[in-house]
Amino acid sequence: MTPSSILTLDSVACTLPNGRVLFSDLNLTLDQRHTGLVGRNGVGKSLLGQILAGHRAPSEGRCLRHAHVHLLDQQIIRYSRSIAELAQVAPVLGALQRIAQGSSDPADFDAVGERWNLAEQLQTLFARHGLGGLDINGPADVLSPGQAMRVAMLGAFLSDADYLILDEPSNHLDRNAREQLQALISQWPRGLLLISHDRALLEPLQRTLELTAHGLLDFTGGYSAYQRGKTEQQARAEQALGALKAQRERQAQAAREQRERLQRQQSRGRSQARQANQAQILLDRQQQRSQASTGKRQQQLQQASEAMQAQVREAAQRLDRPQAIHVQVPAVQCPAGRALLTLEQVQVPFGNAAPVDLRLCAGERVALTGANGSGKSTLLQVISGQLAPRAGEVRVQGSVALLDQHASLLPGQCSVFEHLREHSPGLDPSQLRTRLAQLGLDAARVDLPSHLLSGGERVKAALAALLYRPEPVDLLLLDEPGNHLDLSSLQALEQMLATFGGALLVVSHDEVFLQQLQLHGRLSLSAE
Repeated sequence: MTPSSILTLDSVACTLPNGRVLFSDLNLTLDQRHTGLVGRNGVGKSLLGQILAGHRAPSEGRCLRHAHVHLLDQQIIRYSRSIAELAQVAPVLGALQRIAQGSSDPADFDAVGERWNLAEQLQTLFARHGLGGLDINGPADVLSPGQAMRVAMLGAFLSDADYLILDEPSNHLDRNAREQLQALISQWPRGLLLISHDRALLEPLQRTLELTAHGLLDFTGGYSAYQRGKTEQQARAEQALGALKAQRERQAQAAREQRERLQRQQSRGRSQARQANQAQILLDRQQQRSQASTGKRQQQLQQASEAMQAQVREAAQRLDRPQAIHVQVPAVQCPAGRALLTLEQVQVPFGNAAPVDLRLCAGERVALTGANGSGKSTLLQVISGQLAPRAGEVRVQGSVALLDQHASLLPGQCSVFEHLREHSPGLDPSQLRTRLAQLGLDAARVDLPSHLLSGGERVKAALAALLYRPEPVDLLLLDEPGNHLDLSSLQALEQMLATFGGALLVVSHDEVFLQQLQLHGRLSLSAE
């Protein structure tokens, strides 16, 4: 432990309820440096963040915290009921309220500490970031996902923490809010760990960690430095593996030649013994000694071969080859050019005040853009029939499916396999498991309750539930599908959508992602 260490992992392991070990024997020291944590979907980044913050106990080992840690959990907008809970200030505000009402409980004063003007600080910060007028004690469900994440983000940076852990904080944020987040990170004077797939956020950091199935890799610098270091590391690992394989082949050839010599020696020995006309008892003893010597040499050869095989396996494990992700394109029944969606002077229940007009035909791809709070997610819910419009007419022809930002169509206690088996009766179990495996969801993961999956795994599982259902999807509504997805999964999604024959209406703040979709147009909503 160094004098500047803030968090220390000592032989930490994390095992899931089904017995699967996500990671083990992690040893790490985090200090004041702003550090990124990257890794594939499902490798355990969020769980590691929870262990570091003290929200979860490790299965083995220990985590030492030498200062106050604040965790911004990526799922906070799902379980927060009030704006105060989103900002993680409800306990302090509650204590302030009780003190104002005459409480002298020491616990209330301890909860407040030096934060007597917290409510005023929050209101000032909200106003500065375009959220003025919010009632801190009001309900959280009046906010859009982007607004909710901004509240949580601002609450984190207003905390009195010595160390911040931010888990996918850019999810749901529009371009302006992402720029604000980047500025807040750069101005944060204390230690910070950023768990993210957002390359722009990761780039300026001082250190990058990658969590893999075999442990933690440590690189100095931001995302570009990590990529260079990872490429060099993988090249060295490939070279070492190639050298060991060549050595293994030479060793195997030498072993084959030695076995052939031993067999020739044994054959000559038996022939000479027969010709020497020796007593049978002497012949038997000589044969036993020869067999023992030959057996010992063959055992040595086998042990050397097994040791070399172990070295090759160990070298192969040091390679981190990208996992192939494949999304099968569903068949679409409707002919190209057929009108699937018509919006005439549609006003959503809240959010955008201006009426919306849109005509979308099979084969067309349109991006739905706008600032946080403009009503994009609400409009998708109106189109899918989950909400009624405040005014106007919505006409949908053909089947429609919505993938929302929370993958909420997956029951939390039900496994992905159980859900898809129930809703995709046309697929036999082995075919279904194969398709899930192509998405990067192996057998151990698809049999877990879906609430135990990572955010990226839930998105992929929800996408599978939409695409592999019996009734083909004609109109696909996607609300920030790139949230939580690692780069390989996002690229696979881009490839699938590029060949999808139905109509597509997608909400995303990822301009690179939108450019890959070969859009036919954009519909921009403005906030009230």
